[in-house]
Amino acid sequence: MQKWRLLDTGILTASENMALDEALLEAKNNRNIPNTVRFLQFFPPAVLLGYHQSLEQEIRIDFCKRAGIEINRRITGGGAIYFDETQLGWEIICEKQFFNMGIADADFFKRLSQPAIYALRRLGINASFRPRNDIEVSGRKISGTGGTEDGNVFLFQGTLLVDFDIEAMLKALRIPIAKLKDKEVDSAKERVTCLKWELGHVPDIGELKIIFKESFEKEFDIILEPGELTEREELLFKEKKNKFESPEIINKIKLPKDKQQMICSIYKADGGLIRISLMINLSYNRIQSIVITGDFFTYPQRAIFDLEAELKDMPADRKVIEKRIKDFFERNQPQIPGISSSDFVNAISKALEKIDIARFGIPLDLANRIFTVNGSFAETIAEPPRHLLLPYCAKSLDCGWRYKRNCIECGECSISKAYGLGRDREMQITTILSFEDLMETLEKFRSKGISSYVGCCCEAFYTKHLEDFERSGIPAILIDIDNTTCYELGKEEEAYKGNFESQTDINIDLLKKVLDAKL
Repeated sequence: MQKWRLLDTGILTASENMALDEALLEAKNNRNIPNTVRFLQFFPPAVLLGYHQSLEQEIRIDFCKRAGIEINRRITGGGAIYFDETQLGWEIICEKQFFNMGIADADFFKRLSQPAIYALRRLGINASFRPRNDIEVSGRKISGTGGTEDGNVFLFQGTLLVDFDIEAMLKALRIPIAKLKDKEVDSAKERVTCLKWELGHVPDIGELKIIFKESFEKEFDIILEPGELTEREELLFKEKKNKFESPEIINKIKLPKDKQQMICSIYKADGGLIRISLMINLSYNRIQSIVITGDFFTYPQRAIFDLEAELKDMPADRKVIEKRIKDFFERNQPQIPGISSSDFVNAISKALEKIDIARFGIPLDLANRIFTVNGSFAETIAEPPRHLLLPYCAKSLDCGWRYKRNCIECGECSISKAYGLGRDREMQITTILSFEDLMETLEKFRSKGISSYVGCCCEAFYTKHLEDFERSGIPAILIDIDNTTCYELGKEEEAYKGNFESQTDINIDLLKKVLDAKL
């Protein structure tokens, strides 16, 4: 029976915890330390970006600054997470050969999650593993996991939700909305749980650590002996701490500044959400640079950066891009669970479609706010859409027609102006009153053989309900709305039911350009 080290580093700041992760992984790869299990906690509260994520896309920076929430970046992939002192982190730093498994294998995540699952069951909680990397209780996430590797060693980590400040999380993170859809839930509280909610009380953190220690020993057939950082680890820790305290680590993935030439897309793959931001030289039809971000896991970590370099300064042509990406995957064999080379091709193709939209006289910065479903922009306007769907949340708060189908076109809000544009073009206009209302409307469209429609919704709604839009089979052009949405305010459940009490705005200029577009 092997002896491992148990390292309880207590409560540290975000930069200290992230620095220690990298120090431990490096020390283990240099064979300076034994296989190790670490317990970690955070204070002040922190939001932690995944290795491949963009700060601006994932975090509400202003709120975090006001609330004293630290921001940092993990060395592991996956989505952004909120971590405060009530949560318990656990990590495994180990040689790959101990488990005789590859880190990118789905079974690997499940195997390394077993101690946490066993510990939860000892507490009377019927936990189980849910691919690709969650531990759940009755369909609700109680722990997320992820990992990275360096040579012949890996670091695998999990976050156990002991207590949970859901309000802070919703305000601090730009929640990856697609995840809400994947897990078939309608609100944050329906997709996560914590020990307090399951047990009715907050268990003592010291007792939790004892249970987890014993669970690791049983599941891995090891003996965990309490230990401290070695002198070498202390030196590495101090060195890495300076790195993780610098703004460079947090801002290492930046979107291009020149918005006029930037093209963006969102693509949903089985393994996660892929966001594409690329700089395009329209004169020469070439990709100047590309940034690929998202909540996926990649091994090795540098694979995405290498792929970005591979695609730099090349023709913006789908066939050329497809060949380059497939060649890259064949040469480098990156492991990205649930995502294939074709997914990246499709994600970039979605971005390049914005160039086609720009050819209809719509500037690229506005084209980025257009989403297409079940067909390209050109295909959808080939037979001009005769139906316009508008969200009730863009009507004035004190309007007597806010929660009604129609509009008296009083001129007091953007909906009124949108109705005017639609009526001038002899379109049939409908105010959508809730998510269920939208689904019923699309079903009626489908049964009547409606060929296409134009709608207005926020990017978050589009991302979450993309599969619902696609399922209708009806080609659509969807236009992003302005002002703070229900997703920004954490009011998704109210909006879903048609009770969102805030006002958004239709982008009238963009709507007019779309309605006037012709082949």
